[in-house]
Amino acid sequence: GQGSQFVGMSRDFYDNFNCAKHIFDLVQDSTGINIKDIIFDNSDGSLDITQYTQLAIFCASMSIYSVFKEEIDLSSLKIKYMLGHSLGEYSALTASDTLSLKECSKLLKIRGELMQNAYKVNHSGMAAIIGLNCNTVEKIIVDNDLKVEIANDNSPLQIVISGIKENLTQSEKIFKQNGAKKFVFLNVSAAFHSKIMLKAEKSMKHYIENSIFNNPMIPIISNYTALSSKDKTILSNNLSKQMSNRVR
Repeated sequence: GQGSQFVGMSRDFYDNFNCAKHIFDLVQDSTGINIKDIIFDNSDGSLDITQYTQLAIFCASMSIYSVFKEEIDLSSLKIKYMLGHSLGEYSALTASDTLSLKECSKLLKIRGELMQNAYKVNHSGMAAIIGLNCNTVEKIIVDNDLKVEIANDNSPLQIVISGIKENLTQSEKIFKQNGAKKFVFLNVSAAFHSKIMLKAEKSMKHYIENSIFNNPMIPIISNYTALSSKDKTILSNNLSKQMSNRVR
């Protein structure tokens, strides 16, 4: 998911495997973005700008997966499900052949641009709350009338919230007073999986509906429902609702 990016990610795969290089070439040809320079050089800081971050992480993920496929017989692993966190759901859909790499690259270029422009850059964001479960965080938000939303229900001990940065900062003290062990701001430039993304989500739905989806070879667990499916219509519909709703 977004926030996991770093300069040079997947460089060792790119340098040692032609299949990884091929992924970089396909992503660049599909989008017109010099993704190699952004990931390996990042001289202008583009890697941390949402417009490019998502495509960069996707490219790195799929280049690593291409090596995995080349080196290992996937059928021997008896994979039961594929899934990915937020942006990673697009990687899972591509890995399962639900979306082609070119189709997904184009979608993520658009997704990054829409999410980048959904709100003033770096005026909204996300923070991880460590040590509290989802129900407790929800209650604290309601009881204290906090202007933040749960974005990711990652585990019983890690919840991510989204909101305007000022509101996130104000909420930190309250969460810590109510038992949070840590409150960590994430390396993202906007409040993903929140109502702030509703307008972007509506625009993205149009592009998703006009993309070619196939039934996956392996069931996909969607972020929106946390349920698995091999139905391309269900997967497409779930993906279109992902941007403004919480990851479960």
